[in-house]
Amino acid sequence: MFFKIVIVLFLLAIFLSLGRALFFLVSDRGQTQKTVRALTWRISLSIGLLALLLLGYWTGLIQPNPPPFVPAQQGLPRGE
Repeated sequence: MFFKIVIVLFLLAIFLSLGRALFFLVSDRGQTQKTVRALTWRISLSIGLLALLLLGYWTGLIQPNPPPFVPAQQGLPRGE
């Protein structure tokens, strides 16, 4: 459960950084480097989140689940 909370916090930080970049883009009109710094933070957080997800998958802390509407693989026609 802790791992999922960390993932959600990463996602919130990414969205906040994107919002800050939008705010600086509109308010500064390209006069400062604040937009670039905010987008750099967003990219760094996204790479960190990807690394965290890969680490969680490799260690078994998170498991991929198929969607509930996917039928079982046995007995399906091959489409030939």
